[in-house]
Amino acid sequence: MSNDNTKSNKLETMPVGKLLASMSIPMMISFFIQAMYNIVDSIFVARISEDALTAVSLAMPMQQIAHAIAIGIGVGINATIPKNLGMKRRDRANKAAGNAITMDFILWCIFIVLAITLVPTIYRLQISDKTVINYGIIYLTICWCGIGGEFFGQIFEKMLVASGHSLYAMLSQASGAIFNIVFDPILIFGLGPFPKMGIAGAAIATISGQFVGGIIACILNITCNKDINIGLSDLKLEMETVREIFAVGIPSMITIGLMSITTFLANQIFRTYSKTAIAVYGIWIKLQNFCYMPLFGMNNGMVPILSYNHARNNKDRVRKTMCLAITVSLAYMIILVSVLEMVPEYILILFDASSNMMDIGMIAVRACVLSIPFGGICIILTTSMQAMDHSRYTLLINIFRQLIIIVGLLFLISIITHNLKAVWFAIPLSEFISCGMAIGLENKMMRDMEIIGGGN
Repeated sequence: MSNDNTKSNKLETMPVGKLLASMSIPMMISFFIQAMYNIVDSIFVARISEDALTAVSLAMPMQQIAHAIAIGIGVGINATIPKNLGMKRRDRANKAAGNAITMDFILWCIFIVLAITLVPTIYRLQISDKTVINYGIIYLTICWCGIGGEFFGQIFEKMLVASGHSLYAMLSQASGAIFNIVFDPILIFGLGPFPKMGIAGAAIATISGQFVGGIIACILNITCNKDINIGLSDLKLEMETVREIFAVGIPSMITIGLMSITTFLANQIFRTYSKTAIAVYGIWIKLQNFCYMPLFGMNNGMVPILSYNHARNNKDRVRKTMCLAITVSLAYMIILVSVLEMVPEYILILFDASSNMMDIGMIAVRACVLSIPFGGICIILTTSMQAMDHSRYTLLINIFRQLIIIVGLLFLISIITHNLKAVWFAIPLSEFISCGMAIGLENKMMRDMEIIGGGN
């Protein structure tokens, strides 16, 4: 039996629960480990100084821009490849993968130029503290110059997921994350034969881990992935293929790109209270990403299933996949919120919090954690819209969720109350409003496609 037929049988005939678990659990584990090294990175940086942690927090919007592009192209091929395989167009799947590699190489070169020319100006626009600026210039310059590891890692990992090899994708991501976790303290504090590099060590450990994960994913594609065979001709950019990738990937790019704008603007609001408030907000963003990473893993397993079965008009399997993904995700988030509400002080202790940071952080964590269930449902619903050719809905929701509602509420509550404790509650309130919007548009999409309220 051909590999295509095996793939078809798996996505069309395997019980939905077993299929979603086999596709998602490896990715959930790998994303969880990946989130851990983002947390660990900040934990060790906080032990350099609170100024260093503030510098990393201010770098976050700029890192999110690069991350947005990497994720967007990855999501694009994660939907495009299985869609073309489902339609028996392997040549188009190969072309999508090859074009994604070329686009990422061009983008990497652009970010190297930006790192050399713009980073000092970016920091001076955000803060006047010279120590924070110096830390930030070192950290962000290294991260942007080495962003190629994340770009190529995302592509090769998504190629594995899109062709049904989630376990291999997990191994590659986990390898990079573990490398980073191990070398973070070694390079920051100069353990063993390595010199003490401080915040530069944190940045070098991060980009090195990304390159390790990307190289392993590339090797696994070459040796184990028989669905994708990229030739030199596939590397030549073709506008039709580029448009197909971006049609699915742009909403994800905009989502994370809007997060960078939101983080930048939120930092400007929090800086009116103190630079410690900026550091606390940075901790929350890292914690939020940590909480959502298993959902991103669920999405990575869910997208090929939805995309393939949508292309084959298997409405019942689409409906069952959606219901199961939402149920599992909601149960996970409710348990998570219950636990986090009980231990905010222990979270802050991990970041070597001063008494001032502890005072600000306790109320901040407890307020922000309430947003997790609503934000998580938005993530699942908007991803399903992308997988089923309704990216315009995803784009609309993300513009409101990631920018208009959250920034508007932060600004409004701040100018009305002038109370930092009250400002933190803008975060769960904005996610609640966005969740209602996402549910309404998801129901409209499902009715229009006759997946609910009619059809089979």
